Amino acid sequence: MTLAAALYRYIDLSRSIADAMPVYPGDSAVKLYRDRFLERDGYNNSRLEIGMHAGTHIDLPSHFLDRSISVDELAVDRFTGRGCLLDVWNESVITMKNEYETMVQADDIVLLYTGFDQFFDSEDYFTRHPVVDRTLAEFFADKKIKMLGMDFPSPDRHPFEIHKILFEADILIMENLKSLGLLRGVESFEVIAFPIKVKAEAALARVVARVEKFPLDNTAPRK
Repeated sequence: MTLAAALYRYIDLSRSIADAMPVYPGDSAVKLYRDRFLERDGYNNSRLEIGMHAGTHIDLPSHFLDRSISVDELAVDRFTGRGCLLDVWNESVITMKNEYETMVQADDIVLLYTGFDQFFDSEDYFTRHPVVDRTLAEFFADKKIKMLGMDFPSPDRHPFEIHKILFEADILIMENLKSLGLLRGVESFEVIAFPIKVKAEAALARVVARVEKFPLDNTAPRK
């Protein structure tokens, strides 16, 4: 066992990529299929047709602003940092609370835990998801956090003003996370969210939380 394995546990916060998985309304369908077969071709091979905003992914400011920076141009340390979980379970509008002033620090990767990821396979997931209040978005901008992640598909709806507030502050947005409830009760953790190295305004990402310890009671069902 390596030292890292002995000291840390890694919690996967990412969605699996699958054929015909749910996508944002109007986006192209995900196609994942085998085009080479061992018995016929001597090897197996799969092909993937997917937009960069399907499943767990990271949005850059160039998604909505006139910016030229693409994912492959960012340093890898932009995608990892101290995690901060805000327990906003079942809040339809996620608002500012006084305790966030001390909880949230500059360069944090803030994760919004709503539990809405349980509806990922339903029609409501993309149409009735929670949204972030403008005051909270401006707070994140003032705090200069590094990234905002959430277990739902978007921090807002058209005309996407919350996206723009965050992007103007150079805050990356991480959408469609899952299993954030496993971080309840964890005092300290790091988020590692490396995207694929692609020349685009967003990228699919494998997101994990690295925790020093795993509280025995944080897997209990939410009351």
